[in-house]
Amino acid sequence: MIDARAVVDPGACIDEGVEIGAFSVIGSDVKIGRGTRIGSHAVIKGPTVIGRDNQISQFASLGDDPQDMKYAGEPTCLKIGDRNVFREFVTINRGTAQGGGSTCIGNDNLFMAYIHVAHDCLIGNHVIMANGASLGGHVTLNDYAILGGFTMVHQFCHIGAHAFCAMGTGVTKDVPPFLMVSGHPAKPHGINSVGLGRRGFSEAALLNIKRAYKTLYLRNLKLDVAVDALRQSAADSPEVEMFVAFVQNRSRSIVR
Repeated sequence: MIDARAVVDPGACIDEGVEIGAFSVIGSDVKIGRGTRIGSHAVIKGPTVIGRDNQISQFASLGDDPQDMKYAGEPTCLKIGDRNVFREFVTINRGTAQGGGSTCIGNDNLFMAYIHVAHDCLIGNHVIMANGASLGGHVTLNDYAILGGFTMVHQFCHIGAHAFCAMGTGVTKDVPPFLMVSGHPAKPHGINSVGLGRRGFSEAALLNIKRAYKTLYLRNLKLDVAVDALRQSAADSPEVEMFVAFVQNRSRSIVR
């Protein structure tokens, strides 16, 4: 299953059933799980751990050094889960010692062509990054977040679960869960109703999320006052509880 024209370092650990295309280069200290398929001309450097049944297209580059001036050759890693798709010219860097040492990607994510994930990013499950989207270092994307084409996310930003960033959005602040944002800089434009409906959220849950959005964004309340109001209803709604937890634990200010 490994093309004779591929270059695989003897120090790499390749599981059964892995396909590696012509002229791909697999470095030392790379582990690739069963069922993963790698196209031609891909480059994977280590330390990198890749799970099962991933699809890595031609010309992708995974696990290269972080693009950080502080990086001085420390041993850092890239960790990738299962069933992810990395399309053409995707670039994903390893972590830095200052950022915890790892760039981590979960399961069932789609990275379209020409996207970039910088050092120390944390990406959950079922995330979609459309063509040309880019993450600065230390960015967190929670489950089911969607970034439209050419979305740019500033370093250290946090994008919540089920949030949707429209094409060309410039994200410079944290984006709470369930929101739909667009513009440069990003501004809120309601909740991601279409995406939430597709994922089976009930009418009651959607209503709770809409009410939370109104409290946070449409009642002209100061942030602390809005959070206090949301906290009162969070006990009866896990969705509102997610709102409150996100805002309380934000790494920087949120889009408003």
